[in-house]
Amino acid sequence: MAKDYYAILGLDKNASDEDIKKAYRTLAKKYHPDLNPGNKEAEQKFKEINEAYQILSDPQKKAQYDQFGDAAFNQGGFNQGDFGGFGGFGQGGFDFGGFGDIFGDIFGDMFGGSARRKTGPQKGNDIRVNLTLSFEEAAFGVEKEIEIERYEKCDRCNGTGANPGTKIEVCPECHGTGEVRITQNTPFGRIVNVRTCPRCHGEGRIVKDPCSKCHGSGKIRRLRKLKVNIPAGIDEGQMVSLRGEGEPGERGGANGDLFIVISIKPHKIFKRDGFNVLLKMPISFVDAALGAEIEVPTLDGKAIYNIPPGTQTGTVFRLRNKGIPHINGRGRGDEFVEVYIDVPKKLTEKQKELLREFDKLSNDSGGKSFFQKVKDAFGA
Repeated sequence: MAKDYYAILGLDKNASDEDIKKAYRTLAKKYHPDLNPGNKEAEQKFKEINEAYQILSDPQKKAQYDQFGDAAFNQGGFNQGDFGGFGGFGQGGFDFGGFGDIFGDIFGDMFGGSARRKTGPQKGNDIRVNLTLSFEEAAFGVEKEIEIERYEKCDRCNGTGANPGTKIEVCPECHGTGEVRITQNTPFGRIVNVRTCPRCHGEGRIVKDPCSKCHGSGKIRRLRKLKVNIPAGIDEGQMVSLRGEGEPGERGGANGDLFIVISIKPHKIFKRDGFNVLLKMPISFVDAALGAEIEVPTLDGKAIYNIPPGTQTGTVFRLRNKGIPHINGRGRGDEFVEVYIDVPKKLTEKQKELLREFDKLSNDSGGKSFFQKVKDAFGA
């Protein structure tokens, strides 16, 4: 009976290499015999999954299968040996062979091993610090000096960890690879696992005469002061990065980066809304009634604005280009001024008399007062 390797992996014929690998990882973990002891159905399913992956992961075999189906492998000498170490499954000869990387990713240290440690160059750790700015500093940008504590390459041993003039030896146990291979026999066959070398801890080298300054680590901790330019328009929670100012890399790897997270102090009168500035401003009853030329505070200083007669509490005026500069350097936001009438709490007898006269004149003009409108509404 013809086998549909795509269907076995739950895929269609348009599946990419990554789709095939992802499906195999998922199914192999689900049906692995060590996770399903004594389950013959899972054992058979596991063999089918491996067979399908062996064909579809090989570009040449996949092309033959796509053209001729599994007949391309069942005619003219196909045998289980074509599947590498999987040919002896269930007979004491099971080996992961070329599947080692995949099973290392799937099972990690399920069999007593650990995930492979990278022995090549590795980038250093990033550093993250917080910086608090005033409202104006965030709006217009500023140069700040910050202080950080970080590890740096030891200047005595140049990061090697060994005293100058001494030799660094290749680890005799892993021969410089940083890994050792462990073979385990299980009821289902032989499993080859890769572990970090216990002697050199994955470094692939051994320092017999450690540097007296860094004690063999190759790094020392130092306090550094750095200058950073904060761009105009930066907002709360945004970050400024300094490349290469983080921790030193391992085995010749690049330094990490420094990320500066911005927080902004609240302003006494302004609030920020994106690149716009909001302001609530009191005006007198007289200015609201008659209109006036008033001074409005802005981030650039005072600006003059003419309010029209009859301005009501809650009216919002717009001052263009008086907001926060855009962080890309193109233009600025606006300032929105919401006015409210400031009612005086203490009045002289003369002021009270004039207000009563004003109220009387308003009623005599034929207009109804607010309180009269309320009485009319409730039929009082």
